[in-house]
Amino acid sequence: MTTTDAGFTDLGLTGKNSAGHQGGGCGGEGCTCGANAAERVESATASIVSSEYLVSGMTCEHCVASVTEELSEVDGVESVTVSLNPGGASTVTVGSAAPVDRASVAAAIEEAGYTLVDASR
Repeated sequence: MTTTDAGFTDLGLTGKNSAGHQGGGCGGEGCTCGANAAERVESATASIVSSEYLVSGMTCEHCVASVTEELSEVDGVESVTVSLNPGGASTVTVGSAAPVDRASVAAAIEEAGYTLVDASR
């Protein structure tokens, strides 16, 4: 440690360069420097398929929890978000890596005690 003319203390720390990372560059397994974090997040986000469904009969947060629980058990479903509309059809958004079979979604919603609204009506 040394003190500079401006009164700052140099702790003698140095940054890691690419030679200090596994695999010879940032982003290798175990790399925590964050240099490529934005690219990794963008890449992960880009692969999420988001599908919206209208569900009737939901009136409260218990309803939301029931639908969320059932849909979370469907193969491929990674996230479930519900926008509750107690007087009408609630919007349920399902996130997945690949499109989820509509029949599987309908079955899960029925198992929870609610009805998938046919958007074509």
